[in-house]
Amino acid sequence: MPDYLEMMAQELRLRGFSPRTISSYTNNLKSFIDWKKESLDVVDEECIKKYLLEKQRKGLSASSRNLALSTIKYFYKEVLKSGKIINIKPAKENHSLPVVLSRNEVQRILSCIENKKHKLLITLAYGAGLRVSEAVNLKIGDLDLDSLTIHIKKSKGQKDRLTLIPESIVGELAELIADKEKYEFVFVSERGGRLSPRTAQMIFGKALINSLVKKPATFHSLRHSFATHLLEDGVDMRYVQELLGHHNIKTTQRYTQVSDCKIRGIKSPFTATS
Repeated sequence: MPDYLEMMAQELRLRGFSPRTISSYTNNLKSFIDWKKESLDVVDEECIKKYLLEKQRKGLSASSRNLALSTIKYFYKEVLKSGKIINIKPAKENHSLPVVLSRNEVQRILSCIENKKHKLLITLAYGAGLRVSEAVNLKIGDLDLDSLTIHIKKSKGQKDRLTLIPESIVGELAELIADKEKYEFVFVSERGGRLSPRTAQMIFGKALINSLVKKPATFHSLRHSFATHLLEDGVDMRYVQELLGHHNIKTTQRYTQVSDCKIRGIKSPFTATS
């Protein structure tokens, strides 16, 4: 049997996909290979449907099943160069609203972090709208303290973008990165090297518990909150889209659904009757 996994990985590398995407696609393809237990040279649409249905029966989410389907379609189209179109539509996904912290809740969480470096990490993640991977991978050379901007490089979708540095933390950032080289990480672990995403998430999680904020928030909720609060302040949605690095404006528009400024000004039509 051909080495399908290496063929897939090589094609993805040639196309410039990130290591994370390559790992995700090859893992999904391996799952399909292990299940099918035979050659993949011929497109078998009924077999693919059975595979996806089994995933559904095992409780795999719609988004995970759709990723599996995308992997299989990509493999046949781009790796094996099959001309046969796979006419299987993706599963309908549930789009829940993102968890957004209020400004007060963000401050309560920050007030529960005693370690200065950790507090700066969480503050910058919120103030710049960073994903956890972006926050821990920041390097000194990515920061421009004079122009109050951060150059995020090769993030999700291999895109670069600029985002903001809160002016109120410039002094602390300058102190943290003093005498360091541009190639060094901004947030370094006690053992050297960058902080891991897991460590950053644990820092946030501990502060969330100590703050007594009851929302099911995660580190990523800081990014959701950044976007929502900018929209509440009247920042144009196109600018927010650029700061977040969203490819599609529809992704940014969902934050208008959780922005509560306008909702607070609307009164329910219900009136009590005597």
